Amino acid sequence: MSAITLISCVSCKKEKIAVAGSGWQEIAIVDKASGTIEWTHPLDSGEECNNVEVTPEGNILYAYSKGARLIDRNHATVWDYKADENEEIHSVSRLKDGGFLIGVCGTPARIVELDDKGVQTKEIKFSTLIFTVHNQFRNIVKTDSGHYLVPLLDKHKIIRVTPEGQLKNLVFVATEAHAVLLLDTGNLLVSCGSGGVIKEINPKNTHFEKFIITQELKGASLLYVAEIFQYPNGNRLIANSNMYSEDKSQPLLLEIDPNKEVVWTLPFNKRITNITAVFAFKE
Repeated sequence: MSAITLISCVSCKKEKIAVAGSGWQEIAIVDKASGTIEWTHPLDSGEECNNVEVTPEGNILYAYSKGARLIDRNHATVWDYKADENEEIHSVSRLKDGGFLIGVCGTPARIVELDDKGVQTKEIKFSTLIFTVHNQFRNIVKTDSGHYLVPLLDKHKIIRVTPEGQLKNLVFVATEAHAVLLLDTGNLLVSCGSGGVIKEINPKNTHFEKFIITQELKGASLLYVAEIFQYPNGNRLIANSNMYSEDKSQPLLLEIDPNKEVVWTLPFNKRITNITAVFAFKE
């Protein structure tokens, strides 16, 4: 294959977005340019998806409250990790080594790692001191040093869990902490749920580097700020859930640039009722 052909093949890929939402009983893949739904996967009654990814192989990885699952585009299950009774799973992600990370809300809460075949290789138990399981946490991340960052919804803070299961207070967010991303700078990007705020925090001195609030955005208002996807160019794709708001006029998904300008919003589609999980990719 010539270099010209290779460049052409790369450039012909289109940006797609995998989305899901609390209270919406589907996972969908949307063409970003047109907003057209290209693929859907139904959720069963009682299932709730707050975390979704698309793997390099094109498979769909998602949490569904009663477990976490990897499926192919034909809806065949590759592996399915079930939550125990009185547990919920709202966090699942692919690790850099090809394995998978699962956050299990419960008493105790658990951090679970699977290998690339979906076989459990690690389990860490810890206490959140939040006794309503549903209010414990959503999306968690693993650092390069092997520690885990857990945003505690009802405690309004982010804790660091060591590989041995020790808990360290990391950052007090002062409002709901729905999801956390670890940026290349070492800062934490925190989506603050019903606080309607995004915060960028330097964990070394717990200094709030940047705030993004409704009044500062040019082109939209933030409602319930759920999952955020960070683009390499600094833009951010924000799941802007309206599930707790009477304002249904705001975009369910919006992209902002580093200047807080809204550069894209998801075109209206009556089939999409709420978005709390988002993942952008190309194919």
